[in-house]
Amino acid sequence: MSTEMTDDDAMSFAEPAAVTAAALVAPWKMLVVDDDEEVHRVTRLALSDFTLHGRPLQFLDAYTGRESVEIMRHEKDVALILMDVVMETDHAGLDAVQAIRNELGNKFVRIVLRTGQPGQAPEGEVVRRFDINDYKEKTELTAKKLYTLMHTGLSHYRELIAMEQNRAGLERVIDASASIFELQSLAHFARGVLQQLAALLYAREDAVIIAASGVAATREAGNDLRLLAGTGEYTRSEGQLAEAVLPALALKYVREALATQEPVMHDHHFAVHFVTRSGADHVVYLSSESPFQPADARLVQMFCRNVAIAFENLGLHQELSESQNRMVLLLSSAIEERSVELRNHVKRVSAYSVLLGSLRGLAADDLKKLSLAAAMHDLGKIAVPDAILNKPGPFTPEERKMMETHVIRGQQMLEGQRGELMRAAGIVVSQHHERWDGAGYPLGLAGDGIHLFGRITSIADVFDALTTTRCYKQPWPIEQVTNYFGEQRGVQFDPKLVDLFLANLAQFLEIKAQLYQS
Repeated sequence: MSTEMTDDDAMSFAEPAAVTAAALVAPWKMLVVDDDEEVHRVTRLALSDFTLHGRPLQFLDAYTGRESVEIMRHEKDVALILMDVVMETDHAGLDAVQAIRNELGNKFVRIVLRTGQPGQAPEGEVVRRFDINDYKEKTELTAKKLYTLMHTGLSHYRELIAMEQNRAGLERVIDASASIFELQSLAHFARGVLQQLAALLYAREDAVIIAASGVAATREAGNDLRLLAGTGEYTRSEGQLAEAVLPALALKYVREALATQEPVMHDHHFAVHFVTRSGADHVVYLSSESPFQPADARLVQMFCRNVAIAFENLGLHQELSESQNRMVLLLSSAIEERSVELRNHVKRVSAYSVLLGSLRGLAADDLKKLSLAAAMHDLGKIAVPDAILNKPGPFTPEERKMMETHVIRGQQMLEGQRGELMRAAGIVVSQHHERWDGAGYPLGLAGDGIHLFGRITSIADVFDALTTTRCYKQPWPIEQVTNYFGEQRGVQFDPKLVDLFLANLAQFLEIKAQLYQS
């Protein structure tokens, strides 16, 4: 029997299933590729009531090999293909298989070759040469065998997708583990473990960790619930309010888990509460096409325990980092109190250094370190006597020697300090008076042997000294300042940094105008 079809009918990718509970979950996509409309009709009829793991079938139809490739180009989550061999050409199905596997790179879809002319494509040769998963003659595919074929093929597809999600999740965990104490990396870590968890439970990739703020939010209405980490469609929603992102039913289960402090499992939805030692409440929420099982709760609770530990470690690290930041600001304030001139000098040098570092392309984390380290560049001047520090005239050779000891004294003060911030400060303190040509002090470093932080702070420090009033000099005109940097390009200063500085001089002058006080 043949039925005349329009082009729109032929490209109809799905036929609506009966409205049942199974239809409310994502179906398995199956592509039927055959130039005989009767084959499409009989296949639908035989599998009309088929479900696996609570999921029905969604039929996609193609009538040529080329059409099947185009459908697969757009429908990347097709689970199984029933592919005819002889259609627009004697080997159209085989060509389509090659294109799907090689051109489109789809290694997951299960492909069953179904032929009514086995002589055109002998089984042994086809299995050997083509990446197919089964070979059936149309006469042997009874309704019963078709059911068996669907169970086997879809189960294999499900396992392959779970393995791929596990692999991707493990990659994220490994990638984030080296820098787990950075807030962004913790979210990356949590996303990776969420992805692994979803794969283990055959859940949807769309999973979230919700953070609750305050006792009232946790125990009562839960209005201040935010997405801390998410996968799938929630990846770009991190930091947003849960009520603006989650469906109403999902939000209901999240709030129920927060209120009861117990896992909440309702068929296709699962929410579990966990709390860190600091008392912060969180909920993991997942959904699945298949009903969750009681054994799944153990996996999720294990995940929650490990995430809680990671959060605690992050909190300790942030507390240490904040303590270091406070120490830097305290020391910078102590330096400023020694001299009116130094008070804004420290702020300006820090701001200039961050601007130059940004122009140089430093990452945000490095700019934060540079900002605080540059603020400490004159730390050792605490040990310089006031009579020398505030002397209105030129230094004697002995006084200059004493002034130059501030580099060594500052370095000694920071020796033995732990943490990246203190190490960065030590670099800036010890190297901001080194010169590109090697004629600086205290070590006579040259070129790239001087750390980038030291080279940047050197330009910022000298620029501020030349353009501001000091007890021993008046500020230079800006033309004289630019001439000086041009002359010292590749002599005192890193030539590439000088080029960046001079090309963006207006931005540095804007900072000076904002922070300068005579």
